[in-house]
Amino acid sequence: MGRTKLEIIIKDTHRGLWYEDGVLTKTLEAGRYKIPLKRWLFWPPKPRVEVNLVDMRERDLTIKGQEILAADKVALRVSIIVQFRVVDAKLALHAVEKYEDRLYSDVQLAARRSLASTTLEEILTNRNRLSEDILRDVKNTAASYGVTIQRADVKDLIFPGNLQEIMNKVLAAERMSQVQLVEARTKADVHKIETQSKADSQRQEAEALAQAQRLAAQTDAEVQRLQTEAEIKRLQERERTAQAYAKHPALLRMLELEALTDLARNANARIYIGFDKHVLVRAVEESKQEGTS
Repeated sequence: MGRTKLEIIIKDTHRGLWYEDGVLTKTLEAGRYKIPLKRWLFWPPKPRVEVNLVDMRERDLTIKGQEILAADKVALRVSIIVQFRVVDAKLALHAVEKYEDRLYSDVQLAARRSLASTTLEEILTNRNRLSEDILRDVKNTAASYGVTIQRADVKDLIFPGNLQEIMNKVLAAERMSQVQLVEARTKADVHKIETQSKADSQRQEAEALAQAQRLAAQTDAEVQRLQTEAEIKRLQERERTAQAYAKHPALLRMLELEALTDLARNANARIYIGFDKHVLVRAVEESKQEGTS
């Protein structure tokens, strides 16, 4: 007797639909399964078993080169890439004949409806709108045959020849204006930095000058204070000396004798005591004449 069963392995990326005589009886998760190869001759015969695998991974579907008229009658050729995955294996095989072909048609029609109501300027400035429109339009329909759409984006956008040339010029002008704007902002930033740096430098110089002036003023005030204190001390000392002389006249007399002693050591010094004023003046004049002779 030959082998009567076949082993299959279903990976975690797939699901299997188990059919017995054409009737779906169960959905197989990842694992190892044995499938009968033929019927037995005994009654009742064993059912004929088939297993269809469904890929559950996220995949890309590209809708290429769709020529569509925009709302402003500009002919565009658009390619769209759709990311999708099967979430219900039974619906994907039973609800439609081929779910990938059905998804292709649904996205193609949704893209046509979206672009036909959009102007060229809106298409250029907001490509996300197409993705949003397709998702909103196809999401529920795709779910009815077990498929969910992750995203739909414009892959390529081709304009007529003359319009392409115009758009290239527009884009070049926009890039140039952006470069000029960046340069202007850079110059403005540099000027702002230089102005700020100059202002900071001037402020620091002013602060340093003010600090130096404060220190100089403080120094002058301190010097003046010390001088005033010294002068006050000298006056106080002289006051104490005068009080001592007034209280003790003998001290003043001793000071006079010390001064006379010092004068006596000088040969040219002359002392006049008790002379009349006129006699004293005449003596001084004679002394001057002797000094010049």
